[in-house]
Amino acid sequence: MLLDGTPLLGLRTGIGRYTAALAEELASMPEEADVRAVAFTLRGWRALRTVLPHDVTARGLPVAARALRAMWLNAPFPPVEMLAGFSDVMHGTNFVLPPTIRAGRVVTIHDLAFLDAPGDLPPSDRRLPELVRLSAQRADVICTPTAAVASVVADRFSVSLEKIVVTPLGVDPAWFASRPPSVTLRGRLGLPSEYLLFVGADGPRKGLEYLVKAHAADPSLPPLVIVGPGRSGVDGRVLRTGYLSDVHLRSVVAGATALVMPSRDEGFGLPVLEALACNVPVVCSDVPALRETAGGHALHVPVGDVEALAEALAQAVAAPATPAAQAERRAYASGFTWRRCAEKTVEAYRQSRA
Repeated sequence: MLLDGTPLLGLRTGIGRYTAALAEELASMPEEADVRAVAFTLRGWRALRTVLPHDVTARGLPVAARALRAMWLNAPFPPVEMLAGFSDVMHGTNFVLPPTIRAGRVVTIHDLAFLDAPGDLPPSDRRLPELVRLSAQRADVICTPTAAVASVVADRFSVSLEKIVVTPLGVDPAWFASRPPSVTLRGRLGLPSEYLLFVGADGPRKGLEYLVKAHAADPSLPPLVIVGPGRSGVDGRVLRTGYLSDVHLRSVVAGATALVMPSRDEGFGLPVLEALACNVPVVCSDVPALRETAGGHALHVPVGDVEALAEALAQAVAAPATPAAQAERRAYASGFTWRRCAEKTVEAYRQSRA
């Protein structure tokens, strides 16, 4: 099969981590021996082969992504086979499905937050809603990370639920062995002994402005640490670390007093599971996908309710979980594996070829 490996280039966000883990698992499955990836980009195209997991082959030609997407909006041309050769399945891992000649067509739609807030998109992605809608119609099978997203996709794009396969994301086993930051790492990042933690990009739907307000409303709360792409620095009791490597991210999460995810909308919420795997309490917004992912092991608050968020943070700090509750949330998180994600995705591939 052929995967869209474009999310593997540059700093890895959640979709990049999903694509990398899926590719690695697929390559280790004997029945899916021929795993290839293509990157739809002009700059950095050659870097694809350096970031692919072992036994995954880079294919394709350098192309300008913006021009390619504009062409795909107007006609099913050029088909992906012209860019990367023939394959039995084309999997668009990042919302967009290229047209194909004969390959089975599978696309992963991670969420649909941009449909209700198109203004949050950068200018280069303003036509993304049209392209994702077209991809959903073109696909033989749509993958979503949660049943909550599947329901929204079926409703907003008028597709049958039978066309959708839910492929929950996984937790890397390294998260279960994570330890709090070393003295050296604490010193380098300026981490306090106790801290609340936010992990993610600083986009409008992530609710970071509400978190900062809720945190400021209660001076007794530990300092707030924000990890993600962007600037680093200290502003009062708020510390921004910038982007962290996977190894350092696991340590910083493991050392947190609580992880906070106050998003307006999410497709899955991988940091929630990763925190549970580290035995870290979770406070997150009460949206369908996060409630589904957390499985009853998080404190949920209404979206945008600063007062309720401040109260939940105080509760998470003041009332640590019992050993039994900690064991339950780690056991729950262990049920989410990348192998299971890959197996469900293979089901989608087979369905697309049926």
